[in-house]
Amino acid sequence: MSSPVAGFRPLLAASLKRDARNFAPWIALISVLPASSIALYIWIFPEDSAREELSVAVGLNPALALIFGTAGDLLTDEGFTAWRSLALGCFFASLMAIFIVVRNSRASEDSGQAELFASGVMGREARLAAAVGLAAIASVGVGLVSFLATIAFGADPAAIVVLSLTYTASGWMFAGVAAIAAEVASEARAANALAVTVLGALFIARGFFEASGAPGWTDWATPIGWMQQTDPAADRNYAPFLLALAFTLVTLAIAFAVHARRDFGAGLIPPRPGPTRGRLTSNVWGLAVRLNLGSIVSWWIAFVALGLVFGYLSISIADLIETDATVARLLAVGAASEDDLVFRFMTTLLALAGIIAAVSGVGVVMRGYADEVAGRVDPILAGAVSRPRYQASTAVVAFLTSGIAFLIGVVVIGVVSAGLTEQLEAGEVLRQGLATLPAMWVLVALAHAVVGAEPSRRIAGWMATVAAFGLTILGPIFNLWDWILGISPFYHVPIVTSADADFTGWWIVVGVLALLTTVGFVGFRRRDLA
Repeated sequence: MSSPVAGFRPLLAASLKRDARNFAPWIALISVLPASSIALYIWIFPEDSAREELSVAVGLNPALALIFGTAGDLLTDEGFTAWRSLALGCFFASLMAIFIVVRNSRASEDSGQAELFASGVMGREARLAAAVGLAAIASVGVGLVSFLATIAFGADPAAIVVLSLTYTASGWMFAGVAAIAAEVASEARAANALAVTVLGALFIARGFFEASGAPGWTDWATPIGWMQQTDPAADRNYAPFLLALAFTLVTLAIAFAVHARRDFGAGLIPPRPGPTRGRLTSNVWGLAVRLNLGSIVSWWIAFVALGLVFGYLSISIADLIETDATVARLLAVGAASEDDLVFRFMTTLLALAGIIAAVSGVGVVMRGYADEVAGRVDPILAGAVSRPRYQASTAVVAFLTSGIAFLIGVVVIGVVSAGLTEQLEAGEVLRQGLATLPAMWVLVALAHAVVGAEPSRRIAGWMATVAAFGLTILGPIFNLWDWILGISPFYHVPIVTSADADFTGWWIVVGVLALLTTVGFVGFRRRDLA
């Protein structure tokens, strides 16, 4: 009787050779976080007075705590690096592991590749083991490269080795989560959506606990929260890594137990049979909606929850003003009054919500190209459907998915914040959200343009979203020049409650949005299909 993992080693070697180019950009992106933190900190904050001001501003801004976690000692290089790159690095390492596991397990069953492998001398668990092994290797690669890149800038190796281990541990933990998702779902899209939803929910929960001043036990309520308890810049606690290892082993045990019992090509959640007639999918517009329906509903539900979290956080700045107005003004330099300061903080939350919403639209565009690569677009265009019409169906769904998700979040934020503080009105929040909408759509339009005209460079769609986040949320903290901050479309969104609001930059954003959308249509019409 052959071993259940027979053929694991050659399959892992072949998968590593084939898939290395896919996770190499992830390793580079994550490694840049701590390395750039060291370089930027020394360059922008060379004096103790500037570092103290940074520490006060960051430590009291709940929006930053939501994303990066509670700031520790920001007076040292290692303290700043750990604050800026730990939570985000763990998130991206987890995301990388999820995509690797699903692509090499569930997706291979969808494509029929797994059946070809199974026809040879290969054990039943070999494919899942190879997928998890590939994610584990990539996670180790992230930790190693980030460690070497960061100490090259003069960081303390003892602190950076703990920070780098958090990336590796996060990748391992969510490789286990992805393995379970690949067994539960019946197709790769559903598996990715399930695992990413779990990751996103845990990340937001961790941020909410820290930003809202929840009880201390909540620090241990999420896996990424465990990683923050390692405290690389000070205590360097290695105990959370044992918890991460236990979590990984338990999730993998569950995944392999389910894998050994389920039918080949099926999942615990069976796909629903299609309708006897075309109904929604009888035209290209309905087909685009149906293909993305699960993602659309998930994002809209997520933004209800996100709106509740952001709405609750909006009262934090009001409380801060009451306790220390002088310090609070560091969070929004130039505010004319306390109400103005509160609303400026709200614009930051809305910009952050817009960046998150843009991810949903970019995802729809990228999935459209994935269908093209898989050969599912050719039969559609072979009929009466023209290229512009097909491209329009994907673009409209991408814009509406992100736009409606964002507006749902804006409405919930406005209602919740207006109910909790008299300094904000739901109508004003909605007006500011509508002004922010074109800036968010620019990120979706850029992905649409790149995929339409030059899909080999489609990574630019994701990188633009990351860049917008860095410039919008972190740019003002680093005192970057206006021309650099202006690269982000959110920089040009006016504050609608201001008496002297300037809409010149806003109209430029609208023009860029129209231009990028046009480029996407023209490019797709002229290029060959993948």
